[in-house]
Amino acid sequence: MAQTFVYKVKDRGGKVVSGSMEGASSAAVAKTLRDRGFQPISVDQQKKSSLKKEITIPGLSGRIKVKDVSVFSRQFSTMINSGLSLLRSLSILGEQTVNKALGKVIDGIKADVEQGTSLSAAMEKHPKAFSRLYVSMVRAGEVGGVLDETLNRLADTLEAAVELRQKIKSAMMYPVAVMGLVVLIVTAMLLFVVPQFVGLYEDLGGTLPLPTRVLIIISKILTKFWWGVTVATIAGVIGFKRWKATEKGRTTWDIIKLKMPIFGNLIHKTALARFSHTLAALTRTGVPILQSLDIVAETSGNAVVGRAVRDVQASIKEGESLASPLANHKVFPPMVVQMMAVGEETGALDVMLEKVGQFYDREVEAMVDGLTSLIEPLLIVVLGLSVGGMLVALYMPMFNLFTLIE
Repeated sequence: MAQTFVYKVKDRGGKVVSGSMEGASSAAVAKTLRDRGFQPISVDQQKKSSLKKEITIPGLSGRIKVKDVSVFSRQFSTMINSGLSLLRSLSILGEQTVNKALGKVIDGIKADVEQGTSLSAAMEKHPKAFSRLYVSMVRAGEVGGVLDETLNRLADTLEAAVELRQKIKSAMMYPVAVMGLVVLIVTAMLLFVVPQFVGLYEDLGGTLPLPTRVLIIISKILTKFWWGVTVATIAGVIGFKRWKATEKGRTTWDIIKLKMPIFGNLIHKTALARFSHTLAALTRTGVPILQSLDIVAETSGNAVVGRAVRDVQASIKEGESLASPLANHKVFPPMVVQMMAVGEETGALDVMLEKVGQFYDREVEAMVDGLTSLIEPLLIVVLGLSVGGMLVALYMPMFNLFTLIE
């Protein structure tokens, strides 16, 4: 019985051609292709399509998380270090990865490598999975013949980034939930509770206290023009995102974030930790310093830090050292500048940067723990003031009830 086979061949000009053909076996199909002047690369039986369709959720399917790339890097490093070939390692990883989108990317990389493309060049075609930092380090690992060590370092870097992000997210989860609850309660009171008092106070007559009048006005606006408030809110969010996407807007917003009370210090230390770890990894791998600074500026996560790194890059092109131009930017504390200066003098810049990164990691962790214990009572106060303030404003006229009746 004839079966369908999917093949990949090279024609006389060396071009790779794909297609399908029916035949009794893969050997028979390969022979037919050779008779036609093609050089078979692979001949595989076509898999039958499953009746079950994969359920995809818009916005969630097709995403490749940093954690998935970190696991891929660790496994890839282990396989290469164990002596497996590049293609064999990619083939195994493409089959066993849980993330289907990442699996397709790995299959695409494997196909490119089979055609003679370097691993870094193949990865560069998939920027959603592999950042510029990742590709540059892989390229340096290929040139230096230490690809397994480079992948291992990348896994360490990505795992540290994921861990730091998870700590910050876990610290912010509670305040976000409480603030959402506050907004929900206040909105419900303005829509359903306050209108019940409006008719009562209108029948009584008299002049209401200022807080009560303000509360009633807000309630009337929200009740009658809820659609306008909704549209204005959505338009404001979209407008803010578009403004933040511009270079000027992103820089302004990052400056504002750094000046925020409490959270500004946390954002600053997080950016310094990311800067130190990224530059240390690139320097240790052997990426040229100018290219490293270019990558660090893009991946710093803060436009203020990125702009300072760009200035340092320009100074280095003019023959200056790395540490001295950093002293001109307040975003880099003296400790960072001095540590980098010592690293340059001793030839151990990557070691010093790694120590700086570890120091700020501990600082961020301590701040997150402190914020977690500090935010809880503050949010309780916010909740009490919001709901309690509205109740006091509603019942203030009751204290002057006899005057209103007269």
